[in-house]
Amino acid sequence: MRMKRRHLLAGAAVLVAARPAAAAAAGHAAHHAATAPAADPAPPTGTPATTPVGPIDTAARWAVIMDFNTGARLLDKDADALMAPSSMTKIMTAYLVYGALKAGKLRLTDSLPVSERANRMGGSRMFVKAGTSVQVEELIRGMIVQSGNDACIVLAEGIAGSEEAFVELMNAKAREIGLTRTNFRNCTGWPDPDHHSTCNDLARLSQRIILDYPEYYHYDSEKSFKYDNIEQLNRNPLVQKGLADGMKTGHTDEGGYGLVGSADRSGRRVIMVLNGMASMHQRAEESERLLEWSFREFENVTLFTAGDVVERAPVWLGASPSVPMVGGRDLVVTLPRQWRRNAKVTVQYDAPLRAPVARGDAIGSLVIAGTGVPALQMPLLAGADVPKLGLPGRAIAVLSHYFTGG
Repeated sequence: MRMKRRHLLAGAAVLVAARPAAAAAAGHAAHHAATAPAADPAPPTGTPATTPVGPIDTAARWAVIMDFNTGARLLDKDADALMAPSSMTKIMTAYLVYGALKAGKLRLTDSLPVSERANRMGGSRMFVKAGTSVQVEELIRGMIVQSGNDACIVLAEGIAGSEEAFVELMNAKAREIGLTRTNFRNCTGWPDPDHHSTCNDLARLSQRIILDYPEYYHYDSEKSFKYDNIEQLNRNPLVQKGLADGMKTGHTDEGGYGLVGSADRSGRRVIMVLNGMASMHQRAEESERLLEWSFREFENVTLFTAGDVVERAPVWLGASPSVPMVGGRDLVVTLPRQWRRNAKVTVQYDAPLRAPVARGDAIGSLVIAGTGVPALQMPLLAGADVPKLGLPGRAIAVLSHYFTGG
């Protein structure tokens, strides 16, 4: 046997039916919305982040940009380093609230009592009053749009009885969904030396909240909310400009100015987490610049669909002389827009395969590599059963191979 490598694509050649996948399924301190400057602001002075198309400077101290559908990391700057998540913590608070709603333990029309503790909460507020009751839907909008710390306390106490008990639920959920470097000490993002997360964990959480509770995600895109005759603007500059439909900003002295943004364009969604910027203005400018970069420089490509035959592999002593190699599912990958110029796509397998071969067996791999192209390797499966030849057929095949070398 020998390892067979067949180059399916090099330079501008087209792999199978490679095509764009545009139609794929689609802080505690008071801070104010800032208007980002016009398009294409000058790149900031800052240390570079790693990207598949080379380093790019960013003023963010920590950053990640990921493709929502494929999970590809388009930009990474200390994305696994611990940092103060500030009010971006409220994404997890919202996740638990939405879970309680979906489970029927809470209704949007329910009213929850406002405690003295909630009333005394500082930082950004919805301005609820102790001794009153507030509807759950209003509290959600106060938490998401107004970044109300007081709204978070009311929701936490209403669901778990106390903020402390609610935080236990937050940490349990974090472990359950794979947020391996996150630890919550409160439900608001209020500064605490043991309250920390990472850009990667916040990106994963943001992906989950959209996947698991799409029916509640619309609150993130509201540009303002009025409660008790006090109207406040959504603090997310990308939402204010119509560039994104979520999710949350944050600010503390330790964490700096941060933002989780998510945007969908023509069926392609990206999630961006930036933190550690110096001002609201810088946050607005940098988030817009990097969001536009992520859509401009990358595309989602369907390399093949579940039924596509990528290659036919010869089978030794099989009832059929070859077996189709298939991906078994639609394969959509995120690649730099110039990927066709540099990508080399290779099918690798041991040739010939030995019978019997069972449908669904992993029999090879598809490898993508090239300058500026993220290295990818995906398994290829047998698309059909190939049983062994009967004894007479095997004898004929062996004799034929002996005499002809075929």
